[in-house]
Amino acid sequence: MGIRGPGDLRADVRGRRERARVWGAANPWAVDVGIALLVQAAMTMPFVVPRAPGLEPATWAAYGLTTLTVLPLVWRRRAPVAVLLAIMAASALYKVAVEGPGQPLPYTGLVIVYTIALLSSPWKRLTTAGLMLVAVPVSVWLNTQSVRELTFSLFVFAAAYVFGRLQDARQRAHLIEAERAAARERARIAREMHDILSHAVSLMIVQAEAGPVAVRAAPERAEAAFEAISETGREAMTQLRQMLGLLREGSESAAGAAGAPPREPQPDLAALPELLARVRSSGLDVSYTTEGGVRALPAATGAHAYRIVQEALTNVVKHAAARTVEVRLAHADGALRVTVTDDGRGPQGGSGGHGLVGIRERAAAHGGSATTGPGPGGRGFEVRALLPVPRTAEAGT
Repeated sequence: MGIRGPGDLRADVRGRRERARVWGAANPWAVDVGIALLVQAAMTMPFVVPRAPGLEPATWAAYGLTTLTVLPLVWRRRAPVAVLLAIMAASALYKVAVEGPGQPLPYTGLVIVYTIALLSSPWKRLTTAGLMLVAVPVSVWLNTQSVRELTFSLFVFAAAYVFGRLQDARQRAHLIEAERAAARERARIAREMHDILSHAVSLMIVQAEAGPVAVRAAPERAEAAFEAISETGREAMTQLRQMLGLLREGSESAAGAAGAPPREPQPDLAALPELLARVRSSGLDVSYTTEGGVRALPAATGAHAYRIVQEALTNVVKHAAARTVEVRLAHADGALRVTVTDDGRGPQGGSGGHGLVGIRERAAAHGGSATTGPGPGGRGFEVRALLPVPRTAEAGT
């Protein structure tokens, strides 16, 4: 067994906290009952500790009224203001009806004030604050008439309220971050779907348009075109099934659920030759050159580079009317440089639809950059992307 470092321990703690949070959200009744039992245990202490000589012993009636002040906490989430009123009524009855031991802290009041500050609307919070500003001084006057107790009581109730508001702000921040993460994930999935479908459909259209001509002029070329269409469609379906499988796994607790497709890695630079072969089958002359150790890359870098090349080639097929295209990869100075140059006219209008935007977004998501424009000497069109490579990956090359 390996030695666990501080990072592993922190990850374990975060994991336990997250599991506890999820369990609590799924079982609110159990949490509220547990809090009520904990408060009841705290309020039981003065009854089991021997009282000072000269004071009457605590009675079961007094303990029963103490329990009556705790019981409403079970409904604290559902009707917090009503629970506050019930606790105040039970506490007042305890003070005037029995001679029982006092409590070092107003536990039930603190819990319900925290809950109202966390869960209730602004007008309910304002009503509660006004009510407590009246109830706390009255309670102190009936008890000790001490300025010290009044100051302490106001302080602890104000602290409970502030903690509730801080927890509400924290939850809202987590919700905003979760929504942003979901938006980023939707954008990532949209890029992946666009890359897969746009590339496959573009090649299939080119092959299908060439098919009728080939049937009349060279039947053997027509057969190859139809085989290329079939292969491109099967490849697109395979990648889509993999992606949908990953999405399905993300919503299931068990990764190996029955009927779920096997999880496979994203395509990387090792899959580039196959991609280039499919593009060549459309009649485009594609060359591929590399410089440096471009294959010794992290999976994320390789996947981004593959998708950038794929989308650049898709734009060439769809928009450029090119005859040749050159793909160059160079690994130097802690970065991977991806260049795709064609001899066509480039995307009409200079936009290339969502494709060029997707290339820039994908490069930026990896911490890099991408530029597009005319090729060398103003001829053709060129896509240039720069993807940083982590130093740990460089050390392993």
